[in-house]
Order: sequence, then structure tokens, then C-alpha cells
Amino acid sequence: MSIYSQWKEIADRERNEVEHNKFWNDYLLQEKNTYEYILSHHDEVIEGTVGELAKKLDMKNTYFLGFLDGINESLLKELDLDSLEEDSHIKLDVDLTALFYNMLDAKANWLYTLQAWDNIFSKEKRDKMTKDYNRSKMAVSDKVGRNEPCPCGSGKKYKKCCGK
Repeated sequence: MSIYSQWKEIADRERNEVEHNKFWNDYLLQEKNTYEYILSHHDEVIEGTVGELAKKLDMKNTYFLGFLDGINESLLKELDLDSLEEDSHIKLDVDLTALFYNMLDAKANWLYTLQAWDNIFSKEKRDKMTKDYNRSKMAVSDKVGRNEPCPCGSGKKYKKCCGK
């Protein structure tokens, strides 16, 4: 069984509410620490074997694969998670803009508000990225309201023109 399959099995395991919260709080703390490390070393290439990087980041191999599952879409070259073994060599070449947007998409405010982002994007840039992201998720309707000007250009209200 691959390390990634082991991660999925652990993550999907049935637990009571207390065990569920303990497991995810423990994992999310490790994930947060790992992101802080990656963001504070954003100008370095982080590479090595799965086992070496997991040890360096103080994570179990299975938890590290869970982390890789979360960051994979933000890597310049995605990893084949199912094929990774402890001695597989990987390179974490992170697209920081994609990472920020993916954190927004995951609603992971404990990650996109990390102080380490200050050294990567200015507060204004992060605010603009957040605003652009939120704007892209707004529902926009092409429907014309009854009391809106008619789109045919007649100058009449829609209800008195094409909406009859």
C-alpha cells in the first residue's frame, strides 16, 4: 500500500467527534508549521526524498503525503502522489500566487493570514488578490429586471418593450 493510500485511509477513518477534532487539530498544526517553513524559505528550492523532507519538517511520512496532497496543485510540476515512496526524490517548486489563491479557495484563513506572507506579497497585493478572488466567485446574472432599461436600446423599460 502506498504512503498516499495510507494517508487517505487515516484521514477518512471513522472517529467520534473528540478523536476527529484531535486528529485534524494535530494535523493542521503540523501543516501550518510546514507552510510557515516553506514561506519563510520561499527563495530556496526545497528538495530531497520524501523521508528526508518529512523528517526535516517534523512530520510522519503519511502526514507529509497529506500535506503534499494539499499543496500539489500549487506546485509548478505536480507530483504523482500514488507513486511516492519514502526514498522518492521530490522537488517543491511552489507557485506562490497559485498557493495563495488555493488557500483562499480552501477557506484556510489560518494559512493565507500567516505572517510569513508579509515577506512575499505586500499587504496591499494580498488584499487585491483576495478581492479579485472574491469577485471571481460572485454570482452574476444576465437576467434583465422588469424595471431595467430594455437591452434592445429603445429607451423603454423592459416590461413595456421586449418583456411584454
